[in-house]
Amino acid sequence: MKTSISSAIVLLLFICSNTFAQNDSIKKERYTAHNKGKFTIAWGGNRGYYTDSDIHFTGDDYNFMVANAKAHDKPKGWHVDYVMPGSMTKPQTNFKLGYFISDKYSVSIGVDHMKYVMTQNQTANVTGTINLPADQSGSYYNGGYNNTPVDMSQNGAQEGGFEEPQTGIPAFLMFEHTDGLNYIYSEIARQDDISRWFGIKNTDKFQVNFNAGFGLGLLYPKTNTTLLGKERYDDFNVAGYGTSLKAGLNLTIFKYFTIEGVLKGGYINMPDIRTTTSSSDSADQEFFFGQTIIAFGGIFKL
Repeated sequence: MKTSISSAIVLLLFICSNTFAQNDSIKKERYTAHNKGKFTIAWGGNRGYYTDSDIHFTGDDYNFMVANAKAHDKPKGWHVDYVMPGSMTKPQTNFKLGYFISDKYSVSIGVDHMKYVMTQNQTANVTGTINLPADQSGSYYNGGYNNTPVDMSQNGAQEGGFEEPQTGIPAFLMFEHTDGLNYIYSEIARQDDISRWFGIKNTDKFQVNFNAGFGLGLLYPKTNTTLLGKERYDDFNVAGYGTSLKAGLNLTIFKYFTIEGVLKGGYINMPDIRTTTSSSDSADQEFFFGQTIIAFGGIFKL
């Protein structure tokens, strides 16, 4: 009888110790050890970089191409507008919402609000024809062009201003996607914890991740255009598509807060850019772009 009681006590102690060991193991597992089922959100800003591009303009009275047009972004720097409701689209911004379908892979949707400004202080070669009615101020430019240099800054035009020059001769072209060059995309990405490379053991306090991804989406620009003296046009439209690749570092602080530094680049093709109030007027262009992005956000389970 005593032997049976002793055996039962030993068995009970073994079961209890094993249970406590399992619970202790569970308690020690880091929150950051697994990502599956977690949501991510990020908001930040960017600098944009663009390759030269050929911009083709067509309408009832003209058909010409501006070759190798140079462009740049329109940075605002560190500014309160990034966090002020109603002003968040004034700077160049990035928004992304994602979900981890496994510990390493996530899917997300996002909007890159870039700004594209054709450099006004440049001379570009123009090829094509312009034949506007004589009563239009832009008829000053009527004629045939064969790789003809045209000064885009002539006649007092001011970059980003769209003012009518005092001479009465309109600027040949002022062209911006400044509200903006909106890339609305979906993305799949992989994230790997590289904290051990830096000797970090408690990733619940600080974690370093490397992530990379591929995106595909639509371009929904709001294009500011003044073309050959025509009325300025400024409205949103679906103009084309884009693809992108990214790579960067994600810092997770105290399990839930993130800071991301990302290098992103891709290709944009917009065959249907609205340029005037007439639906028969349009432009098309394609170019490569790059971004440097800093974003702040969080990672959490619902």
